[in-house]
Amino acid sequence: MGMVAFTKGHGTGNDFVIIADPDGELDLSAEQVAVLCDRNFGIGADGVLRVVRSAAIADGAAALAEEPNAEWFMDYRNADGSIAEMCGNGIRVFAHYLVRSGLATLDPGSTLPIGTRAGVRDVMRSETGYQVDLGLWKLLDGDPLVKARGLAVPRPGTGIDVGNPHVVVALASEQELDELDLHVGPVLDPAPAHGANVEFVVPGEPLVRDGIGHVRMRVHERGVGETLSCGTGVAATALAVRYWAGEKAPSDWRVEVPGGKLGVRMFPAEDGEHVALSGPAQLVYTGEIDLA
Repeated sequence: MGMVAFTKGHGTGNDFVIIADPDGELDLSAEQVAVLCDRNFGIGADGVLRVVRSAAIADGAAALAEEPNAEWFMDYRNADGSIAEMCGNGIRVFAHYLVRSGLATLDPGSTLPIGTRAGVRDVMRSETGYQVDLGLWKLLDGDPLVKARGLAVPRPGTGIDVGNPHVVVALASEQELDELDLHVGPVLDPAPAHGANVEFVVPGEPLVRDGIGHVRMRVHERGVGETLSCGTGVAATALAVRYWAGEKAPSDWRVEVPGGKLGVRMFPAEDGEHVALSGPAQLVYTGEIDLA
């Protein structure tokens, strides 16, 4: 395996190495992914997005069965090389890459179905860049206790599944949020079998302004560490805060993360309530790297 072309992209600072492999010819090992994402010895990123046709990857069969028009599959890997189900920022960057490279078209008002390991996700343009329908969400059983460096005592967390697992923890103040040391992974008790992303959140003052909820959060991503943003984590955070706030809480939210701001909207669908994430996607530069 020799020189491979790549593109670097990000969504609110959550950054990715994008590698086009339409016919599924690359077999990236976990070690190669980890080197690509290493910020000292590689390109540097929170994960790798392999752009592959659904028909060319085994995991794409389920996507095509769900939606025959889901030509493209987002093969997402965390920075440590582990396989992930879904990435909310990543799929917007993925869609932006498809459009900019001419591999797909996305006209205003239309949708682009993309296969993921969490199912097919529909992407459309929005005022801030792109919006992705993350599909059905669910509240997970149990309230694990979360220990984190910088918190004097463990705090209860709320489990939310938006295609991948999250635990959301409410903090009392901006100071508590700022003083967290998320270089060290939070410890969950009981520990989820497959791990979880952990979000720490404080409400805005006031929580609701002009019918829109406002919160601020930081995140430690499974298989990555602290990131400037986590799209599915942003959605999970808004869902958890709405759940805590009660039935009169709004369904539109703005979530501030270290890398910027993202929008979340909950809406009814035929199969239940869906959650959508909106925000920017940018391509930064292109290059080649020797995978050998």
